[in-house]
Amino acid sequence: MPSTTTGRFRRPAALIGAALLAASVAACGSSDDPTTAAAPAPTTAPAAAGANAAAGVLGIRDPWVKAADKGMTAAFGALVNDGDADVTITGASTEVSPMELHEMAMRDGKMVMRPKEGGIVVRAHSTATLQPGGDHLMLMSLTRPVRAGDELNVTLTFGDGRTQTFTAVAKPFTGAQESYAPGHA
Repeated sequence: MPSTTTGRFRRPAALIGAALLAASVAACGSSDDPTTAAAPAPTTAPAAAGANAAAGVLGIRDPWVKAADKGMTAAFGALVNDGDADVTITGASTEVSPMELHEMAMRDGKMVMRPKEGGIVVRAHSTATLQPGGDHLMLMSLTRPVRAGDELNVTLTFGDGRTQTFTAVAKPFTGAQESYAPGHA
């Protein structure tokens, strides 16, 4: 006859094992083919956790960078402002390239990418989304390839002079068929 201690831990251990098995089977069912992916899976970075003053000026959710071998690419994510005042991002930088704040806008009946005049404003108690086909942080003239899985430190500069750094993971992404090349409209 088993002791009461052994019997007490056998059931929770079996439940934990079953949960881990279910999670690993579900993970194996996802597609690794980047051509079928609509968007990369969300990630969180240690510097991105939380949207309060202790974590920085803004909360950064699901930061990622489109993997690229050369030229240009872009960083995306959600910028969360839990504060009582609007926040304006006036610049960004990273160790692999100069950066610019960009937007997509209509010009002469065509959608074009251009610098974001006045910066990216994140209204008080709201979220601004950086996404393909919209506002984004443009990495210009890469000094090295940015491969899937690479982690890049991105530093935001705000209108009041404060800065905040977060980590973004590079991911393959073919959705929207962007081509970040000079002169691309």
